This record gives sequence, C-alpha cells and structure tokens, in this order.
Amino acid sequence: MAIHSFRPLTPSGRFTSLNKQKELSKERPQRALTESKHKTGGRNVYGRVTSRHRGGGHKQLYRIIDFRRDLLDVPANVQAIEYDPNRTANLALVAYTNGEKRYIIAPKGLNVGDSIFASNTATTNDFKVGNNFPLELIPPSTLVHCVELVPGRGAKIARSAGTSLELVAIENGQATLKMPSGELRLLHGKCRATIGEVGNSDHNQQSLGKAGRRRWLGIRPTVRGVAMNPVDHPNGGGQGKSKGGGGRQHLVSPWGQLAKGYVTRRRTKLSTSMIIVHHNGRKPRGKK
Repeated sequence: MAIHSFRPLTPSGRFTSLNKQKELSKERPQRALTESKHKTGGRNVYGRVTSRHRGGGHKQLYRIIDFRRDLLDVPANVQAIEYDPNRTANLALVAYTNGEKRYIIAPKGLNVGDSIFASNTATTNDFKVGNNFPLELIPPSTLVHCVELVPGRGAKIARSAGTSLELVAIENGQATLKMPSGELRLLHGKCRATIGEVGNSDHNQQSLGKAGRRRWLGIRPTVRGVAMNPVDHPNGGGQGKSKGGGGRQHLVSPWGQLAKGYVTRRRTKLSTSMIIVHHNGRKPRGKK
C-alpha cells in the first residue's frame, strides 16, 4: 500500500497521486453478499435537495457487512481483501469453517490466509488483529475499531480508514474509550470491539488530480460562499476578498449557521451522560 504519483504527461496527471493497493482482489464481489443501491442525488421523497453536492457517479453495489460479529467460536479464514466503493476502508472476505462467508472491515495487518474468530471468552494469546471480543475482556491500552454503542446492535464507531480507539480502562462493568478527537467516553462492557485499527490509512493522502475523478465518486462541485453575491450567500459580496456584507467576519453556512468553532451538539442529548471529557478538553456541565 503506497501513494503513487504519475509523470506529468497530462495537465491532470501532474497533480494526481493515488493510493495503489496491490493486495486488493481483482475478482467481482460475492453476489450473495451484495445488494442493489439506489441513487438519490441528495434528494428526499419530495424531490427536494437535503444533502448538497451529490449526484452522478459510477454505479455501485452495496456490500453487506457483518458489523455484529455474532458467529461465535467459529474460526474464519481470510480469502481476499476487496475494495468497497461505499466507504474509505477496504473489506475482508472471510470464510467460516461451517461454510458461511461474510464481509468485515479489513483491519491493518490482516492478510489473505490469516485466521480470525469472535468469542465471549479469551486467553492472553487471543488478542490478535481481526479477532472480536466484548470490551470487558480486552486488556487496557489496546487499539480497537468497529465498536458497538449498544450491546448487540452492531459496530457504529471507528469504521473509516485509518481509525482506531484506545481502550483506557475497564471499571464497574463500563469501558472508558479515547476517541480520535480526544474525547473520553464510557461504553457498556458488553459492547463488542475488533482488535487493531482500520486499514487503508493512506486514503486521505490521495490527490484526485482532476474534477472528473471527483464526479466519478458522485460528488458535485462546491462553490465558496465568499465567491457568491450577497443575495446567494451570507458571506457573499464585498470588494475583493471579503467575508461578506453587513460587517460579518465569520464563515457561515448558506442559512447563517456558524461553520467554525460553533458547538452544534444538543445539551439535552441523553448520551452526554456517558462523556467524561469532550474533544476540546472540557468536562460536561455538572461534572467535576
């Protein structure tokens, strides 16, 4: 896995650097583990745009991924590492000894031919990359990914390329996890997690090189607010480079929502009680 630059034979090639991964399988995905994917173009059931800058792009199949890892104490062999157009991480195709095949998020260091398993019991030598256990069994300071928020509901946290969480401590049936943002959060000890960090960590080092390659991914152009007129955006207008009319000096969304440094999390959210330290180093209100 490495970032590959191209000779500047074309204008776009001069700035292109892509993540070439020789270990990825050239075979088509498992038909039984895929579903058709309907494109919305960012529009809801009324045809109104609710997610901007979406549309077009290459046709994609959705890969059904095993986020629960509920096939316990059955060894599985890694058959292939595959590309997934729906996410930044790669997928590992694993075949269990009972004949079943599933896709999982491919962690860093997992190779074709490796053996993994999920279980509710563990010994010292079982904490290897790709194995899945409840948080209460995993030793502190271990890096984990694909972590459940609620026991049995499947992995929700740390699923993108290069991501991992650090298990800080286990106490009174609760696990303390350190997020990539620096936030410290409590989770139930029965929540399952996979050992290791997500692979394909070079994903964010790519330079697509041209607008067309971004369109292939289904991403439409984004225009800066400061390049617009005042009628189109709060940051529009002004002579030369300006943050907008009316004396506004802060970047905002087209609807006036502050875009930098403004906390949008609701204070009344129930899960706030499980946060020990926020990403900015502050403790939630009412906690000492």
